[in-house]
Amino acid sequence: MKKITLSLIAFLFYSISYSQFIKTVLPTPQFANALEKIVLDFRFGYHTIQIDSTMLTQGEYDTYNTTVSLPGSTDNEIMRFHSKKDSTAAFQAVFYEGDDYDEAVKAYKNCVLMIRKSRMKWFDNRPLTFSGKDVDPDPSVSFATSTLLLNVYDKRYENFCAEINLQRYLTGWQVMASFHTRHSDMEGPTKEPEY
Repeated sequence: MKKITLSLIAFLFYSISYSQFIKTVLPTPQFANALEKIVLDFRFGYHTIQIDSTMLTQGEYDTYNTTVSLPGSTDNEIMRFHSKKDSTAAFQAVFYEGDDYDEAVKAYKNCVLMIRKSRMKWFDNRPLTFSGKDVDPDPSVSFATSTLLLNVYDKRYENFCAEINLQRYLTGWQVMASFHTRHSDMEGPTKEPEY
């Protein structure tokens, strides 16, 4: 009887710890679904997920509300650029704003992990993911950026990327994910993702 009880307790402990591990490593289905909507709507310039009214006009870009938000983020917006050099759009989501560096790093790493681990479906139901190298934050530097590229070969998406930024501002730290076209004048890979 003691062996059965002990085995049952060990199994329960293993099950609970394993489910907690899975919960912290894998994104929720809601996160993956929202990310998929953002990625697939990129080909339409984010017009189908944009709320028409302009939130803010600022110099070379306008900011719009969006009908899609990534779970865990506090602010989601679409930026439309209207300069002579750039007429693209970007989807941005803020995941942390505050003065605690450790919490900002935790949010940054979690955001990179959630985007990388999300499983989406392409138009023809093929699996779709992001890949790339993580940049570990350095406390002596006021920013870190990880760039993830979409694992798909489609002309419309050849320079599409997810950039996750950890940046220090006057008021504290901010973690933001941005989904946009990576321009050729930016550093880093622009065409072929790492597998």
